[in-house]
Amino acid sequence: MTEATNTSREPGLQKTPFSIGSTVVAAICTLIGVLMIWTGYQAARAEEPAELAVVGTELNLVTGTAGGMFMLFVALVAFVAAFYMEPGFDQ
Repeated sequence: MTEATNTSREPGLQKTPFSIGSTVVAAICTLIGVLMIWTGYQAARAEEPAELAVVGTELNLVTGTAGGMFMLFVALVAFVAAFYMEPGFDQ
């Protein structure tokens, strides 16, 4: 009987510098996305646009939700990349 020596890397967080960096990007994008949605909601309650220091534009409910959803999408992509990305040339 032959024995296979093929080893595959188990995907996981905090295994390589890329996955650590991508996890940090995902966390920051999640915080910015939630902040944008919250700021847009607060502006809708006050019935005047609010200004977010990170973005620098006036946010209302629609633009805050759209920007927040975009940032949460970027965070999701970064988190999936951190979890499933294979090691690069350094390994």
